[in-house]
Amino acid sequence: MSILINKENKVIVQGLTGKEGLFHTEQMINYGTSIVGGITPGKGGTTCLNIPIFNTVEEAINKTKADVSVIFVPHFFAADAIIESIYANVKLIVCITEGIPVSDIIKIKEFLKKENKSKLIGPNCPGIISPKESKVGIMPNSIFNKKGKIGIISRSGTLTYEAADQIVKLGYGISTAIGIGGDTIVGMNVKDILKLFLEDPETECIVMIGEIGGKLEIEASEWIKMKKNKKPIIAFIAGITAPEGKTMGHAGAIVGKKIETAQVKMNILEKNGVHIVKSPENIGITVHNILQSV
Repeated sequence: MSILINKENKVIVQGLTGKEGLFHTEQMINYGTSIVGGITPGKGGTTCLNIPIFNTVEEAINKTKADVSVIFVPHFFAADAIIESIYANVKLIVCITEGIPVSDIIKIKEFLKKENKSKLIGPNCPGIISPKESKVGIMPNSIFNKKGKIGIISRSGTLTYEAADQIVKLGYGISTAIGIGGDTIVGMNVKDILKLFLEDPETECIVMIGEIGGKLEIEASEWIKMKKNKKPIIAFIAGITAPEGKTMGHAGAIVGKKIETAQVKMNILEKNGVHIVKSPENIGITVHNILQSV
């Protein structure tokens, strides 16, 4: 069972006619995603990849009845693109774009709460994928080729792929994998996604990939402990050797306080009942060993 997306969802692509949008739209179509429209202001009435292009999200939603939008718009227009989808009451918005100012995302988060009709994944994320169902984002098709009962939540795109590859090679499958994004402030956070996986009867094990900076993983683990969760959760926190005060890879991967370091996060997560993996190469085998012992 997938969460948030399935094969019935109709997807529009904001920025489809751009280089990145065009490439990844082809990949999503090849994966089986139902792409029903694209949005590029000024190109409405044309087609691209045999997909109709619209000038606005509202027009696209009215004509196609789409309920999901994925955004490949450049960063200086991306915040407006997200807001346009929120105004159109798009159920799920996935923003791949990086480099959106934090001040813009703060306003968007407030707008999401006010409207309370849309969910946002990202920005600066790889998106969401459910094998045999749908892909909304940039995950590599070849890795996510087996449906199963392992859910993945990650702040890192490449480590999402690495974890999925290990899990599939050991004979397991993925229910849904979600990259929430590496920025300081994101839409859906670790706790939001964990809640969905815990409610999903067909997700039996959850892999959480975190990193230095912020307290998203800590807040999620404290919530899990309070809920007395029964599903095994395996976590890897990247950045154990990262120096304090230096951004590492993602905009949000920067240690501001001691509690934001990888080691302190791992200690707190372990205390709250999460199984800790100290090296990314051991994610798959840890999942295997824990499931064998259940």
